[in-house]
Amino acid sequence: MDAAVAHVSLAPQRRALDASPCAPLLDARGAQAVLGGSDDAAGLAVPVVPSATSLFGPRGACVAADGTLWIADTGHHRLLGWRQVPEHDGTPADWLIGQPAFDREGRNARGEVGAATLNVPTGLCACGDGLAVADAWNHRVLIWHRRPTCSQQPADVVLGQPDFDGCDANRGAAAPEADTLFWPYGVAWDGERLWVADTGNRRVLRWDRLPVRHGEPADGVLGQTDFRHRDENAGGAATAASLRWPHAIAFPAGGLAVADAGNNRVMFWPQPPTQDFQPCDALLGQADASSVEHNRGHYLPDAASLNMPYGLASDGARLIVADTANSRLLAWRLDALHGSAQALAGQHDWQAKGDNRWQPASRDSVCWPYSVALHGDTALIADSGNNRVLLWRLHRP
Repeated sequence: MDAAVAHVSLAPQRRALDASPCAPLLDARGAQAVLGGSDDAAGLAVPVVPSATSLFGPRGACVAADGTLWIADTGHHRLLGWRQVPEHDGTPADWLIGQPAFDREGRNARGEVGAATLNVPTGLCACGDGLAVADAWNHRVLIWHRRPTCSQQPADVVLGQPDFDGCDANRGAAAPEADTLFWPYGVAWDGERLWVADTGNRRVLRWDRLPVRHGEPADGVLGQTDFRHRDENAGGAATAASLRWPHAIAFPAGGLAVADAGNNRVMFWPQPPTQDFQPCDALLGQADASSVEHNRGHYLPDAASLNMPYGLASDGARLIVADTANSRLLAWRLDALHGSAQALAGQHDWQAKGDNRWQPASRDSVCWPYSVALHGDTALIADSGNNRVLLWRLHRP
């Protein structure tokens, strides 16, 4: 009997060219101001020594209600603050929290955990007149009810721990509770409620008011059926209600969006969910709720795929996604939160994914953008792989 011979190619599969319309998301001239970003003459990153102008793997930025700028300088385990949003490259910070001086670094300032120490600070947000910071590796969120006005100012409230001396994941227990945290990487305030991406517990927690006491329990949970479980995708296959590695939170059009980085997708609820384990109404990055592969199972991305999206923001008309492992930013119109994105930054086309487009860093390139926030018409991009934060204007036709 003749046997059919199968010829198998080992060459990478190429996708059909994505011809989706591609509008620019950010100003084509690049960032108007760059903070951090130490490179040598060849454009290669050099060792980052802590100072008032340097950053090491920053993962978050926000502008407080009074116009001050705050950056989570994650690798140096500190927050840096500026009296106003800088207009020039390399503007030195005015304030410092987490270290005793600008030239110092180390987890919890190389000492004991306290009300003004940090260990891998990541997400941060303005909350009313104050500030909240996801102090990820201390397994807690720190809250200042009024934004700090001086260096080393201690926080007012801690979540995830009983007091400022605690730093154990889930307070040392094997299972979580409504008042514990495990690697919280994201925090967001919608004007009424505080939301925390409790990443290591694969859930998002909701407080229905701004907490005023240490260790207040959350009022609601997404991603798990109750407060006492922490399994990936709630212990089964991915669904519209499960989470694997939630990282960032935003509020497009009064709804809720969660960057579920581990499932390579963004989940959207048109109204803030009020029920525990409530399924989302729409997904970006995957064809359906059970799919989880990065770039929808392909090496190269397209206009509808995501690869570990870590950051989210909304400008009132669009949802902007930091598609971190593809080193790009995408935007979807809020009236079209499905399928393909409509705008792009960081790459020249939908199917490109190189860090800095495989070139030395430039004012219009990114390498592992970890977060994106907005201040007016300016995007604040934590360009973590380039050790910098970009202040980059949105493109306006």
